[in-house]
Amino acid sequence: MDKMLRTIVANALDEDIGPEDITTTLTVDPEIRCQVRLVSKDEGILSGIHVFQCAFDLLDAQVQDWQSLEDGSPFGRGDIIATFTGNARAVLTAERTALNFLQRLSGVATLTRRFVAAVEGFPTRICGTRKTSPCIRHLEKQAIVHGGGATHRHTLFNGILIKENHITMAGGIGTAVTRAREGAHHLFRIAVEAATLADFDEAMAAGADVILLDNMDIDTMAEAVRRAKLSSVLLEASGNMTLDRVRAVAETGVHYISVGMLTHSAPALDLSLLVDRF
Repeated sequence: MDKMLRTIVANALDEDIGPEDITTTLTVDPEIRCQVRLVSKDEGILSGIHVFQCAFDLLDAQVQDWQSLEDGSPFGRGDIIATFTGNARAVLTAERTALNFLQRLSGVATLTRRFVAAVEGFPTRICGTRKTSPCIRHLEKQAIVHGGGATHRHTLFNGILIKENHITMAGGIGTAVTRAREGAHHLFRIAVEAATLADFDEAMAAGADVILLDNMDIDTMAEAVRRAKLSSVLLEASGNMTLDRVRAVAETGVHYISVGMLTHSAPALDLSLLVDRF
């Protein structure tokens, strides 16, 4: 089991349990085992099944007879996502934590799949951003991939992205790009945020490798794509991305669309854990 994953799930269990799960301790015999069914009340895309299982393993639930769908699998209302047997006390104590992770991550994967479906037929890739929940970014990034999306930077070290505040403090787009180019090794791409066509032209002139078209309307984005047509620069649309708007953005010809709401606004799916005495 991944050390980082164990730490994340262990902290979540400690947060939920406190000193003791007093209800389960007082009402459930320590030796009894149960048959478990994980049932969906929503339609969606599965993500986080390994995190779900980790919660039971950390409490030594003595899980046996495990069967489950794989991450990235679609499911419908009433579908059984997983079945297993385990120690009843451990299963009931870990239940909420395990479900919290699975509902959250499957919600991210499901919303991502909806965005991916909305731009079907275009080569545009849907990307997540760094607008993630603290401490579980790598899990939410995995969920985006399970939903068919692509990952953006995992950390600030993964790429150079010159945004509005960097431009202000550097004294302009050209200066920021020049300083980044001089300080970074040749394998780093340099991305620049552009809010206007004037910003876009300046970023092009400065030699940016990637230009983020930030909060531009459709016509302005289309003009930026036209101006970049004969260049090798990659174009990414960002800001105010919704399911209603994303297909029109893809139609402009941008290469990537970054969508913060994949992680900051994805609704958790409704999943239920049902147990029987075994």
